[in-house]
Amino acid sequence: MAKFAIPASLREDQGKGASRRLRHRGMLPAVVYGGDRKPASIEIEHRVAAKAAEDEAFYTSIIDLVVDDKRRQRVVLRDMQRHPFKAQIMHMDFMRISDDEKLTMHVPLHFTNESSSPAGKKSGVVISHLISDVEILCLPKDLPEFIEVDLSDMDVGNIIHLSEIKLPEGVEIPSLQIEDADDSAVVMAQHVTVVSETEETEDGDDEAAGAEDEAPAEDQDD
Repeated sequence: MAKFAIPASLREDQGKGASRRLRHRGMLPAVVYGGDRKPASIEIEHRVAAKAAEDEAFYTSIIDLVVDDKRRQRVVLRDMQRHPFKAQIMHMDFMRISDDEKLTMHVPLHFTNESSSPAGKKSGVVISHLISDVEILCLPKDLPEFIEVDLSDMDVGNIIHLSEIKLPEGVEIPSLQIEDADDSAVVMAQHVTVVSETEETEDGDDEAAGAEDEAPAEDQDD
């Protein structure tokens, strides 16, 4: 699992005005909550946070949040707000974790051996990834960076469901524990029919001609 250490500082100022001033200084407002401590408002250097956010593993890793160079807290990222059109992070929420308490996280699915599978070697076949991430439940020590879905045996007409994914030890999918759970399809392989522009034009001409033949003749005066 990737390691991330994010330096932070406690902040006293609250409100939109204070947050704007922070951003003007190249800082990012954030909140850390959970555990047996009260929520705390912190600030992080935007450059550091943006660099970490470029790594997919940042969203599913245990993060060391170092507050004022002394308070080290183990957290996970719970929410991140981005500016609607600027390359800027507006806010982050971190949740403290405990080694003996399970946490719920969304982790990405990585599909492997697709091109070497029977379906991947056939022309006219599309392998569709229907789900890109999954919600899991596990202890912090068992938190995976991602879950691998092996497609080496995938053939035309095959469908892989959530219940068929091989999970790492200590990891479970809570939605499958519910009675009458919806065992969603994750990936499927199917033939596709490609229609050329020429065929579409000919079909359109045939339909138009058929419509003209069926059109009633106009009444003529004697």
